Amino acid sequence: MELTGEGAGDPQVVGIPLPDMGTSEHAYGLVMKALYKRQATGEGSCINMAMFESTVSWLTVPITLTASFGKTISRRGNTHEFFCPVSVYQTSNGYVYLAVGNDRQWKAMVTQEMFKSLDSPTYEKNAGRIGDVKNLNAAINAITKNYSSEELIDLFTSITVPVSKIQTVTEVIADPLVAKKLLYAQDPVSGTRITLAPPPNMTPFLEASNRRLSFPPRFGENNQEIYGRKLGYSDEALSDLKEKGII
Repeated sequence: MELTGEGAGDPQVVGIPLPDMGTSEHAYGLVMKALYKRQATGEGSCINMAMFESTVSWLTVPITLTASFGKTISRRGNTHEFFCPVSVYQTSNGYVYLAVGNDRQWKAMVTQEMFKSLDSPTYEKNAGRIGDVKNLNAAINAITKNYSSEELIDLFTSITVPVSKIQTVTEVIADPLVAKKLLYAQDPVSGTRITLAPPPNMTPFLEASNRRLSFPPRFGENNQEIYGRKLGYSDEALSDLKEKGII
């Protein structure tokens, strides 16, 4: 959170639960390693995975720059440490992310009619733009808000300057590349159908099942199958465990 938000503002929560998902990713890697070790040596493994350690491990560059070079690393909003202008800018119908990575791209930008007012010797080099980043971003934003995201994307794409519309979650879901990979599950009791985010890669299993997953079981729903059929508990034993609140 110390790294997320505007420089003059409060620390902000990250938009996704990175500690939960990141720990799951790291745990998956350890499970795969353990399975390989078992296959190769016949030996088992003990996996220790902590959310705290997993989360801190993502602080790659900030920890190195702070501990090794004494840098002060904190939130800086949407700007870039080394290049300018790189930020989010308002449009007439949303926002775009613009990334000018060199002086050639800047020159291509300010030769466009709408940005000619920014063609100043002060901003000719990246150092000058970085030195006045706050005022420059404000000036760019005052221009971009008069044009639609689509108009700006067409313009910057034509002059090979990286730009992207900031999509809402609804727009992301509707994207053709996303829509064809969404996952689904349906509750057999209520009939409720839920949509799940696409996987990082589409597996043969998911393709064969037409991207439909089984619905998560309710609490205790599979007790009979697990404790009874698989573990061999009798109906009387299960009833006793249920009465005692064990299951």
